[in-house]
Amino acid sequence: MSTIAIKRIYEEPVKADGYRMLIDRLWPRGVKKERAAIEEWNKEIAPSVELRKWFNHKAENFKRFSERYELELYAKPQDIERLLALAQHQKLTLLYAAKDEKINHALVLLNVLNKLKLNAK
Repeated sequence: MSTIAIKRIYEEPVKADGYRMLIDRLWPRGVKKERAAIEEWNKEIAPSVELRKWFNHKAENFKRFSERYELELYAKPQDIERLLALAQHQKLTLLYAAKDEKINHALVLLNVLNKLKLNAK
């Protein structure tokens, strides 16, 4: 099975990224579509608008945000299975725009995908 990685969309795209998927509901500020070099923009896997607004990227909300976002993800089994299937054949890089690399939805999604990959073995 190939790997799944996360990366800020503002970082330079490289060939080693493999399949580049933007996982934000909103297009990142200041990023031109050509420069983004994405294969797909998957808005559906992003946190709901309500959850994203509630979280507001506040560190004190991250634990509860993670729990609530995980519930949203588990309610989308087809979307999750599709990501895992993509990652079986090539490296999958999930792109996000959040400034904080330690508290963001991409970390939560990556954790869920890795847990499911381990359980599938």
